[in-house]
Amino acid sequence: MKHRIVVLGAGYAGAFAAGNLARRLSPLDIEITVVNAVPDFVERMRLHQLAIGQNLAFRKLADVFEGTGVRLRLARVTGVDPGRRTVAVTGEDGDGELAYDTLLYALGSSVAHHGVPGVVEYAFDVTGRSSAQRLRERLAGLGEGGAVLVVGEGLTGIETATEFAESRPDLSVALAARGELGAWLSPKARRHLRHAFDRLGIAVHEHTGIEAVEPTRAIAADGTSIPADVTVWSAGFAVHPIAAASGLDVAETGQIVVDRTMRSVSHPDVYAAGDCAYAIGENGRPLPMSCASAGFTNLQATAAIIARLTARDVPTIGLKYYGNHISLGRRDAIFQMVDTDVRSKSWYLGGRTAARLKSGVLKGAGWGIAHPTFGMPKRKRRLATVPDRAGVRAAA
Repeated sequence: MKHRIVVLGAGYAGAFAAGNLARRLSPLDIEITVVNAVPDFVERMRLHQLAIGQNLAFRKLADVFEGTGVRLRLARVTGVDPGRRTVAVTGEDGDGELAYDTLLYALGSSVAHHGVPGVVEYAFDVTGRSSAQRLRERLAGLGEGGAVLVVGEGLTGIETATEFAESRPDLSVALAARGELGAWLSPKARRHLRHAFDRLGIAVHEHTGIEAVEPTRAIAADGTSIPADVTVWSAGFAVHPIAAASGLDVAETGQIVVDRTMRSVSHPDVYAAGDCAYAIGENGRPLPMSCASAGFTNLQATAAIIARLTARDVPTIGLKYYGNHISLGRRDAIFQMVDTDVRSKSWYLGGRTAARLKSGVLKGAGWGIAHPTFGMPKRKRRLATVPDRAGVRAAA
């Protein structure tokens, strides 16, 4: 009997993990199934580009995993039963159930509404392909002078506002920030950011919390009305409640609480990677929801899974956050280094050089997904044990 590994989600964390597992473990011993709701690999970091009308090529997951032995199940996850070691799914083939011996939970995150009235009904977001496509269609029908308000001063909000303003200078783009724009950046990087906003003509409403969204405006906490034909909500991320409902130990955020190896602290057959993992970094703080964290956690999770299945010592992958890379349109960017306490260092890289570096990072991530078996070892590792379906592991 083969050891059944099920990977939930084929975003940056899940797709990389599935490729790594297929590359390093023998198909004689394992079967890997990836469950994903859509047939394509979605480059989430580029969805603001899709929303503003740029044409992006999406890789078919069937093509990505072709020849790797990875099975792709196009379905939406509706539940996890860690006691029975099963996953409930629904898709074009109807409802079904997948059994696993090892589960890698990498379902990512979606936009956080924070219970603000009108966000669900009237706001748009760029956290998923379908929502970005919906925004794309709305913006395409917006004429000259149309008002677009981006809510949120984090990385997604900044990248969205600058991309929109650069690509559509006919629009009136504004950003609402709860605090000061770029307050977490170094002084020089903050000035660079403000110059970029001024150059692109983006209006900034600082110290402005949005308390309600309506069809043609947003209402601030002080009662101020901000005109908006389109409101783009980018005020944080939230994870799906499936993990909490399954009985896995989760944090207040709903993220799965994991140990240093990305293994669930409550269920040893479950690992988590990406935004859905509540992982503590080397500075003693939870890793932020980000593509960089998805990289760290997926590498650690796959290394731990492989080591334990092949009776080797589990290696330690660094969980240190190095900095933030922020696109400011296609020709400008900021790379801000941070210290061990995630405070911005005085040094930063900006301008076209930073933009080229960001482009290289995105292309590298896409290439890595498209070539999951690159560098495949001549001899893959064999499992030290094979699963007994009664739950007992026997010597191979």
